Order: sequence, then C-alpha cells, then structure tokens
Amino acid sequence: MRPAHIPGIRRCERTVAIGITFRHTLLMAKAISVRLDDEAERALRILEATGLSRSAAIRAALLASAERVRKRSELAAEAAALEADETDRAEMSSIASMMESMRAAG
Repeated sequence: MRPAHIPGIRRCERTVAIGITFRHTLLMAKAISVRLDDEAERALRILEATGLSRSAAIRAALLASAERVRKRSELAAEAAALEADETDRAEMSSIASMMESMRAAG
C-alpha cells in the first residue's frame, strides 16, 4: 500500500511541511535598502573597523539607537511623574529653602 492511501498520512505530511515553512519564514531576515550620506558612511566604516560585517554594524547601531530612545522616554516619564508628585515637590521646596537659609547665614 502506498503511503498516500493510508488514512491521515497526507494530512500529517502537509502539517509537517507547513510547520517547516512557517518556522523558516520567522527566522528569515528582512532586507532593506538605505542611502547613506557622508557622515553615516564614515560612521559605518568606524563600526566595520571593529570587525563587524556591514549588516552586523547596521543592526548593532539600530538596536543601540532604539535603546537610547527607550531610555530617554522612560526618564522623561519618570521626571514627569516626579514633577506631578505634590509631596515630592513640597520636599524639594523645603530643602531648597533650607539650603538658601544656610547660604545666607554663611
């Protein structure tokens, strides 16, 4: 009996093929095209001089830049939360007054 005539075998083969294709698609990198100005080209050469490939240098730069943006955003949110905290603002004002009185006395 050929495998195609065994009940369920065709469905099993198809499921495996779809699973492999799906996984392969998830792991594939996306290619993009970028035009670099002189400054960006110099920066890329500096990164490549460390031994990174062109692709690895660009990926590392993108990830580092995104991390800086994320951190700046978190710091801005924290500063806004502190600025909105009335108790914290009152304490800062009290400390500033105390420091000013110490400076005036000295």
